[in-house]
Amino acid sequence: MHYERKILITGGAGFIGSHVVRLLATRYPHYHIINLDKLTYAGNLENLRDVEQLPNYTFVRADICDHERMLELLAHYEVDGVVHLAAESHVDRSIRDPFTFARTNVMGTLSLLQACSRVWEQSPEGYRGKLFYHVSTDEVYGALPLDGGMFTEQTSYDPHSPYSASKASSDHFVRAFHDTYGLPIVITNCSNNYGPYQFPEKLIPLFINNIVQGRPLPVYGRGENVRDWLYVEDHARAIDVVLHRGRVGETYNIGGHNEWRNIDLVHLLIETTDRLLGRPVGSSEGLISYVKDRAGHDLRYAIDASKIEQELGWKPSLQFAQGLELTVRWYLEHRDWVEHITSGVYGEYYQSVYG
Repeated sequence: MHYERKILITGGAGFIGSHVVRLLATRYPHYHIINLDKLTYAGNLENLRDVEQLPNYTFVRADICDHERMLELLAHYEVDGVVHLAAESHVDRSIRDPFTFARTNVMGTLSLLQACSRVWEQSPEGYRGKLFYHVSTDEVYGALPLDGGMFTEQTSYDPHSPYSASKASSDHFVRAFHDTYGLPIVITNCSNNYGPYQFPEKLIPLFINNIVQGRPLPVYGRGENVRDWLYVEDHARAIDVVLHRGRVGETYNIGGHNEWRNIDLVHLLIETTDRLLGRPVGSSEGLISYVKDRAGHDLRYAIDASKIEQELGWKPSLQFAQGLELTVRWYLEHRDWVEHITSGVYGEYYQSVYG
């Protein structure tokens, strides 16, 4: 079958990636969507059972650090667009194991950039009609004071953790390939995502699971750190918009306009989960336990998303309380998914840390 576009999505079996794969594969049946994932602990094909039989969807298990394999896949599928989501993303893990983050996030991105550059340069049309879309994080910008300010696309980089340093480095390599080789690129930096299919090492799914099981809810410091929260399906919609209408060479910040102190988020999460479980509201408050703060813990993140809103017409569709209720309902209705993901081959890391 002739496809209008061939889009390779790296990390497509992960949390954000699976939502992007689902959206693009169903919205664009005339596109060939190739999902490339190494299937580490955070990648799970169960996230995509509803699209795996679509004729325009293909899954490939591979490691982005395998440069020769990337060259082979890009040429074989005649890929003209890459949405690069594959990354190690958990800050606590980066503090324990920075080498893995450097390998995947920096060298893996470089492997993919070099492969795209080589394959696309040799194609008859060169870079025309091609795009390398790199998905990054607001954490590359560092931290903001509690009393104001927001990250814009012009904010200087100031990463404070091995994770954010690895993502900042990958952003720089992407821009370098644009400036040096003319590779057509676009970068987005997003705020904290939440929603269905998130591996329960991150705050919201971890705490939902712990509330259900009556386990402690470990809050760093006094819970005063502030984050902006973005519902994952809104993020997927933003990626779709930038993929099709973003200006080459540009950066777009994607935020949810939902700033919450961690402790306030935890109280809302307890209230929502208790209510949906039919328990007395607030009965799980006693599970909160304050623990030693994370090393290099950034105080506040806040995204100014006016550029993508004004240029491309994207806006988040949900406020946090709405999105959180949808998220809690999903996890409570998919306990089998949670139990599978926290046990066996998918749960080795989860059990080692939270078991």
